[in-house]
This record gives sequence, structure tokens and C-alpha cells, in this order.
Amino acid sequence: MIARPIRNRPMLKRFFAAFLLAAVLPAAAADRPAKELFGAAEAPAPLAARSIGTYARGCLAGAALLPVNGPAWQVMRLSRNRNWGNPVLVDFLERLAAKAPSVGWNGLLVGDMSQPRGGPMSSGHASHQIGLDADIWLTPMPKREFSYDEREKVSAVSMLARDTLSVDPAKFSDKQFGILRLAARQPEVERIFVNRAIKKALCERATGDRSWLAKVRPWWGHDYHFHVRIACPRNSPTCKPQAEPPSGDGCGAELQSWYAPPPKPTKPSKPKPPPPEITLKDLPPECAQVLVAK
Repeated sequence: MIARPIRNRPMLKRFFAAFLLAAVLPAAAADRPAKELFGAAEAPAPLAARSIGTYARGCLAGAALLPVNGPAWQVMRLSRNRNWGNPVLVDFLERLAAKAPSVGWNGLLVGDMSQPRGGPMSSGHASHQIGLDADIWLTPMPKREFSYDEREKVSAVSMLARDTLSVDPAKFSDKQFGILRLAARQPEVERIFVNRAIKKALCERATGDRSWLAKVRPWWGHDYHFHVRIACPRNSPTCKPQAEPPSGDGCGAELQSWYAPPPKPTKPSKPKPPPPEITLKDLPPECAQVLVAK
């Protein structure tokens, strides 16, 4: 009798994940907030490197550590243990740091990347779950090495003017413009998130080839750092990419929509309840294996 190939692979994966959870984790683990489970992991999963799922709902196997110091970067907030990523992201950051002096930027101050096994975080981010996101401060790196204490306490500087509608020209200069343009021009970059006022400043300053501006997207916050996201790498077949950004440079009606006043409510509305916590069951089945791998 000839064995037939298994066709329903998703069902098989779900069965394996359920079996793994039942065999290795306490019965209640699957219903606990995933941020508690992944936040407790202090070391990466000793598995082949891969990003699993989506940027905001997934995990990370075989993570690589970005060293806390490099020739042109320093990692901040070391106590968070969030300087992990897919090896492709770590390589990207090291290469971007090496290019930074070419645009007058001394080096990168790197904030949060991912946890050792990715997954949801207890604070600060909905994304950063699959090792392909990194926050880079818009504060220039000093020419000296920060102490551990300084890395915990030194604050990044907001680039916004007092009205929050524009950037402060005393803080946002050609150097900030240069590092953002340099990052956006890298082929592996999928998105860069910045405050609406920073996007506006980029639109006003950019000349010549403006195609890189399409990758730079306004998002709330992001006034003291920019969030760089790279595309799903070849080592990650179950990583789910984002859709392509809209055509154009995003400097017209799309940007203006971020400045439009919110519509007035027609009737009193009740505050929306917070979204339910993401649990391990809500993540891709492979994340159970990532969580328990030793």
C-alpha cells in the first residue's frame, strides 16, 4: 500500500502545537497572556533562525544578539533585554551603523528590538514580535561610551516644536534627515514609522529621487525615535509580509489626513473596552515549540 502525502498541513501543525503544549507546559499556559510567557524567556530558542507569523502576532526562533557596543552603535535600556533579532536584522543594523558617518551621523543609539524569543511584550509595543523591527533614537550618539546607568536614564529628545504640528529646527537638522533617508533607501527596509511632523519635514526637504519617502509612514508617537522594519527574510518561510505601501511619496492628501481634526461625535459614546490579551493559542502553532525549546 502506497502512503498518501499529508495534505492538511495546517491542521497537522495545530495538532502538534496542542500536543506540545499539553506535554510540556502547564494546562493553563495556553490561556495566560503570551506577554508573560515570552517576557520570561531570558535566552533565545536554540532552533534554526526564523521569524514566525506577523510583525504584531508572532515569535522568533534562533535569535541573534546585537552587541551592546559596536564601532558605530550603542544599545540603550539594557535592562529590558530587547536587543535580539533575526540575524538578518542584526546584520542590517551593523551595516546601517557603518554607513551612518557618511551622512554626518556619528552612530546609532538602538532602542528596543525584540525579546530573546520574540512574542508580545509587557510594555511599549504591539509589534516587534518577530525580530524584524528596531527603534533607533533621533538623538545623535555621543563620541564616548555611555555607562550602564546612563543607558537606563538618559532620555531621547523629541524632535517636535511646542505646537506638536511641526519639528523644532533647532533639534531636527540635516543630520536627522540624512539618517532617515539613508535607512529608507536600504533595499531590505519595508517601513519606517515617524511622527507626522517628521514626515512633513522630510517631504519639505527631499529633492531629486523621492521614491524612498513611500516607505516612511506617519504614526502616533515616534517623535524621539524612528521605527525601522525590514522585510521577511529568506530564512523565514512562515513570516507574513506587509502589503506594499500606497503609490506615491505620501506627502499629499495622505499626510494632510493626519492633520485633519477628529470628527465630532453625533452622540455620546461609551469608551471601548480594551482588546483581549493575546494568548499562546492566538499565535502561530510554531510559537509553542519556540517557547519550550531548550
